[in-house]
Amino acid sequence: MTHYPDTRLFIDGAWRPAEAGRTIPVLNPATGQQIGTVAHASTEDLDAALAAAERGFAAWRATSAHDRARHMRKAAELLRSRADEIARLMTLENGKPLAQSKMEIMGAADVIDWFAGEGQRAYGQTIPSRDPKVMQITLKVPVGPVAAFTPWNFPINQIVRKLSAALAAGCSIIVKAPEETPASPAELLRAFADAGVPAGVIGLVYGVPAEISEYLIPHPVIRKISFTGSTPVGKQLAALAGLHMKRATMELGGHAPVIVAGDADLDMAVPQIATHKFRNAGQVCVSPTRFLIEDSIHAEFADRFTAFAQGLRIGDGLEPETDMGPLANERRIPALEALIQDAVDRGARLATGGRRIGNTGWFFEPTVLVDVPTEARIMNEEPFGPVAILNRFDRLDAAIAEANRLPFGLAAYGYTRSEAVAHRLSVEVEAGMMTINHLGLALPEVPFGGIKDSGYGTEGGSEALDAYFDTRFVSRKA
Repeated sequence: MTHYPDTRLFIDGAWRPAEAGRTIPVLNPATGQQIGTVAHASTEDLDAALAAAERGFAAWRATSAHDRARHMRKAAELLRSRADEIARLMTLENGKPLAQSKMEIMGAADVIDWFAGEGQRAYGQTIPSRDPKVMQITLKVPVGPVAAFTPWNFPINQIVRKLSAALAAGCSIIVKAPEETPASPAELLRAFADAGVPAGVIGLVYGVPAEISEYLIPHPVIRKISFTGSTPVGKQLAALAGLHMKRATMELGGHAPVIVAGDADLDMAVPQIATHKFRNAGQVCVSPTRFLIEDSIHAEFADRFTAFAQGLRIGDGLEPETDMGPLANERRIPALEALIQDAVDRGARLATGGRRIGNTGWFFEPTVLVDVPTEARIMNEEPFGPVAILNRFDRLDAAIAEANRLPFGLAAYGYTRSEAVAHRLSVEVEAGMMTINHLGLALPEVPFGGIKDSGYGTEGGSEALDAYFDTRFVSRKA
């Protein structure tokens, strides 16, 4: 891959342009310039993808778990072998540093391998009967064709969990991938196609998100949806799925709290959590945002964290010295500027950052706000950018209350040397995922999902396949 390719649809085992020939421009966020196009699917294209998915499901569900796993592991091998080339495409379309892009791809290969194994361990049950002549069993049966909707911040990682779970369970899948970052998802699906996954089992479409979701979700071929994105859109799609009795997994927005107790190891905590904050320019659903720091260490933590932010090297993700690339799209700049200005107007202190960098590309300064009042918009709306809020607390009860104040409950973080404090954070903070004194989220073998307005269901861990199966009961008398 020596250039950025124009991305096509993948339908019934073939790469093809949109039926109507329409395309959408793809821009490089480091320059703001067009680097390619992506095919814009019409209803005719979606109908073709649905018909293929129905045929693909019939073939794939009849394929043994052993053979499905063999194809998946081959896809993981191909993905690893192509990681350098795909990482370059991802950085061109998304902006993140090249090392982060490659890490995402290598992690995706691990996800594929893990789900391949889980598909071979999708056990039913034998239930003891009250009658010795009766056998009672449960069967795990693939639910049917899946429609998956994914965002641009992690172009491969957001797809691979849905795709791998569906294939491991024996389902076919149509992926509606992001128009902003289309080429790297296409390469993910290419690895599966080259690994021998039959035609129709996997489909890939792009277009207007609302038009595609409103067509696919009610369609009788689709039996399950999986969505990653904002809470408002997720609620709309969940309602549409419910209207048509479709099973749904929702991984929605967050506003992750970080509780830093007075006894925390700052030498470890500050560089670890600051690196995590500014990863992918803060455009991460589990990004730490509301830092709640005990009074006794607040000043030192704020000084260290601010110095870390100021030391980050901002630039094109293809440059090896870059720590943080641009925002993925231009609309994030005025959104962040408005949130920051509102916080300052309400009394927050801007410790560093807060502005766009230059006039080329969509670069934004790593930003630290200190002592932000609760009523500020940024304390209540997910900023989804390189902005950290450093507030203080005097009692652990107050920190936990603030952590739980919002309707979101995706990820949370804690730093303490106290077993008692760690226990309270574990059981009292309302989040689908909590990690204490290290970064332990998003491994293939652990749950990944939220509670409250951050969604429902998990896309990792031993429960991840459940949403792709129907559990059927059979009772048979001799």
